[in-house]
Amino acid sequence: MSNFDNVTVAAGLIKQVVAQIETLEERKSAIQTDMRETFAEAKAQGLDVATLKQLIKLRKKKKEEIEEQEELLEIYRRALEQ
Repeated sequence: MSNFDNVTVAAGLIKQVVAQIETLEERKSAIQTDMRETFAEAKAQGLDVATLKQLIKLRKKKKEEIEEQEELLEIYRRALEQ
């Protein structure tokens, strides 16, 4: 394969990857907008957005991780009370 062919192949690949990333960025932006709107609706219905976000973050963790985090939090609370 000649140097020209390598450049042509590389250019085609670069264009393909860039187009794919741009498409993903557009979808990401749309999803972020949807999430903001959903949180705004939740807030309008009287829900606490910070608590919802914390709950969502906790649901991603394993039960053991949550328990360990809660234990550490309690230890730190007790330390502050002394």
